[in-house]
Amino acid sequence: MALVTAVTSLGRSGLADWLIQRVTAVVMAAYTIFIVAYLLLNPELSYAQWAELFSQTWMRIFSFAVVLSIVAHGWIGMWVVLTDYITTRLIGGSALFLRTSVLAIYLVINFAFIIWAIEIIWGY
Repeated sequence: MALVTAVTSLGRSGLADWLIQRVTAVVMAAYTIFIVAYLLLNPELSYAQWAELFSQTWMRIFSFAVVLSIVAHGWIGMWVVLTDYITTRLIGGSALFLRTSVLAIYLVINFAFIIWAIEIIWGY
């Protein structure tokens, strides 16, 4: 049981996971604020302007950092919820299998999400 917990924990400690969640939240908030401000400051925004913004290397890196932040933030959140509420005490012997299965499905979805994001952000 401890091995499964260690393998599925992103930061390997509660403090590291807490810190990762806070940093990823700040990255996502900064991106959201930037995009909203950009839209508000450019009311006549054209596709050409939008394409120019997203063709900049710094914006691609920022966008990809947000994608990775979403994945890490979500992974830690899912792990915390699953380990808190899907326990042997609450649902019996199938808890470990259920937690591992949900995290495996989440991993596959996020892998596809990252690949798709790379293709969208860095594809030409």
